[in-house]
Amino acid sequence: MKSLYENTDRLNSPLEAWFTDTSYMTFPIESHWHYFVEILYVTEGIINVSCNETTYTLKKGEMIFIPPQVVHAIFGPENKKSGNYVVLRFDPNRMDFSMSYLPKVNTISKVFTQNKNMKLVFSNEDIDGIELKSFFDICLSEMDTKKYGYDQFMQYHVSALIIALYRYWHESGVEMEQTVSEDYFNIHDILMYIDRHSNEQIRMETLAKKCNMSYSYFAKVFHDLYGQSCKEYIEFIRLSKVENLLLFTDYDLNYISSETGFSDCSHLIRVFKRRYGITPKKYRAGARS
Repeated sequence: MKSLYENTDRLNSPLEAWFTDTSYMTFPIESHWHYFVEILYVTEGIINVSCNETTYTLKKGEMIFIPPQVVHAIFGPENKKSGNYVVLRFDPNRMDFSMSYLPKVNTISKVFTQNKNMKLVFSNEDIDGIELKSFFDICLSEMDTKKYGYDQFMQYHVSALIIALYRYWHESGVEMEQTVSEDYFNIHDILMYIDRHSNEQIRMETLAKKCNMSYSYFAKVFHDLYGQSCKEYIEFIRLSKVENLLLFTDYDLNYISSETGFSDCSHLIRVFKRRYGITPKKYRAGARS
C-alpha cells in the first residue's frame, strides 16, 4: 500500500517555490503529508484544501499555511473552474529564530493542535507589511533566476512572512509559547511508522516501546501533540488512504479494505460512513460525477 508520506529533500532543497497551472494537470492532488511547511497562494480561480479533517476554500489573492505533519489534499470546487496557485515549501528546521521567545517553526504543528480555531487562510488585509502577490512573485523570480545569494535572500524573505503570521496569531489570542519537551522529538518519527504499517495490526505497546515510553505515557504525549488518541489517528490515516484509492483507482471495496488495514469490507463501510456520512460507493460516484 502506498504511503501518504511524501519524501522531501531537506539537504539539497530546503526551500522551494513553483507555480501550478491546473490547465495542464488534473485535480485532486491526493492526500499526503511531509515534515516541511507548505504555503499555497491562489493566483486565479478557486481551490479547496483539506487539512486533516477540515476543508478550506481559497479564492484568488488568498493563501493557506499548512503546518508540518498535517495530512492535506488539494482539489477543485464542484462546477467551477479550478484555480492556479503558487506553492512555497520549506524545511522548518532551517527557519528557526534567534529570539528565544519566538516558537520554533518545527513545533508549529503542536500550536495548531492546541488551537483548533487557529486561522490558516489569509488575505492581504490580515498581514501587516506584506503584499501577498508581490511576495510570491519575488519567491518565483528568485527560484527561477537563482542569482548569487538567492537562498539566503529567500530565507530572509520567508522569515518576514512567518513573523507576520506569528504576530497575527499572537494578537488573535493564540498561545504561541508552547512548551515542547524532548519527548516531542522522541515521538516525532512514529507517524512515519504508522503510515508505513497502517495496513497491519498496530499495537500501542509496540509504538510506546519504539519511543522508549510506557503505554500510558505514550498515549498522553501523543494526544498532547496531535489532539487525538493514537487509535483515532491510525483510523484517520487508514481512511485517508481509502479516499485516495476511491478517487484514483477502480479497486473494489474488498481489495481496498484489505490494503488499508480494515478487517473486512463491512468494517470499512461502517467506519467510513461514520466519518464521512456516506458510503464509500457513494463517495466515489459523487467524486466522479
